[in-house]
Amino acid sequence: VWAKENTRKAIFDALSRKEVYATSGTRMTVRVFGGWDFQSDEVQRPDFAAQGYARGVPMGGDLTNGPAGQAPSFMVRALRDPDGANLDRIQIIKGWLDKDGKTYERVYDVAVSDGREIGADGRARQAVGSTVDIDKAAYTNTIGDAHLVAYWQDPDFDPDERAFYYVRVLEIPTPRWTAYDRERFGINMSDEVTMTVQDRAYSSPIWYTP
Repeated sequence: VWAKENTRKAIFDALSRKEVYATSGTRMTVRVFGGWDFQSDEVQRPDFAAQGYARGVPMGGDLTNGPAGQAPSFMVRALRDPDGANLDRIQIIKGWLDKDGKTYERVYDVAVSDGREIGADGRARQAVGSTVDIDKAAYTNTIGDAHLVAYWQDPDFDPDERAFYYVRVLEIPTPRWTAYDRERFGINMSDEVTMTVQDRAYSSPIWYTP
């Protein structure tokens, strides 16, 4: 949770407003704000959080009453677990409901490590690679980035459609528990058994209501 202080009341207040995120195991740090007038350089500001609260909403919040002709914009910061793997990419997942009641979902890569490029379709097709040594159940942080930031504005925004946006952060590949068991106990496993995993974090959504 993102709480103002380490007290029972502050933590339950954060849970109540859904300003929370989860991880699949490692202790990454993720912070997200959505608003109507953020600029691309503001994600690097030292008062990033203060501006996010003052002019937008954090994860779990609701965006309403957008200015005419303006699409929502998002600022994201992600930091690796100090004892874990570097980061591969930040993604924003958008879901929306059209006028006929049909639901859609789309994934956008909004920041990627190691100088890779994001295509016009919003995806980085080049994988980050892997440093995993399966025989030793080990990896190195020689790929990926320790810290990623992203600014993104929805290129396909329709002000008449309900939508949600949540953030997903992926780590570089690391040995899966099966690789550790294989190395520790000398087990021969089928080639069908997955030996690597990309741990991740995912935020509460930011909701848009016309």
